[in-house]
Amino acid sequence: MRVSPQKARLVLDLIKGRRVEDALNTLAFTKKRVAPTIEKLLKSAIDNANYMNTEKGIDVDVDSLYVKRAVANDGPRMKRIRPAPMGRAYRYVRRIAHIEIALAERNKNGAEGMATVVGEEKQAAPAKKKATPRAKAKGKAPAKKKKVAAKK
Repeated sequence: MRVSPQKARLVLDLIKGRRVEDALNTLAFTKKRVAPTIEKLLKSAIDNANYMNTEKGIDVDVDSLYVKRAVANDGPRMKRIRPAPMGRAYRYVRRIAHIEIALAERNKNGAEGMATVVGEEKQAAPAKKKATPRAKAKGKAPAKKKKVAAKK
C-alpha cells in the first residue's frame, strides 16, 4: 500500500484483538485514507477463512473469528527529488507499507486461546542461553574508583 507504515499502524491498532464484525464496523467509520484498503484486506482474510472451511475441509467457524495480528511493516522506499530555489534539489522519501492481517478463532468459552489460526506462520522460539561465569561476574557492581587530587 502506498502509505507510510506509521499512518497504517494508527488504523491497525484500532482493530487488533476485535471480533471481525466489530473490526469491519470500525473500519467503515474511520476517516483515514488507508481504512478502505485495510477493510478490503480484512474481507479478503475472511473469504480465505471461509474458503478453508468449505473447500479444504478445515473446521473454521467464521462467526468466532477475531483479528489476532495486524502489522504494517516497511516496504521499499521511493526516493524522489523536488526542485528547490537557485537550481538546487531537495530529496524526499515516499514510503510504502506491507500490511499483514492474521485471523484466529476464539475458543467456545470466549477465552483468548486459539482453536485454529488462519493465515499465519509460527516461528520457533529462540533457545535460552546458559549463564557463563564471566556473565555472572559482570552482574556484580563495579568497585568505585577513588578520586586523586591533581598536583599544582
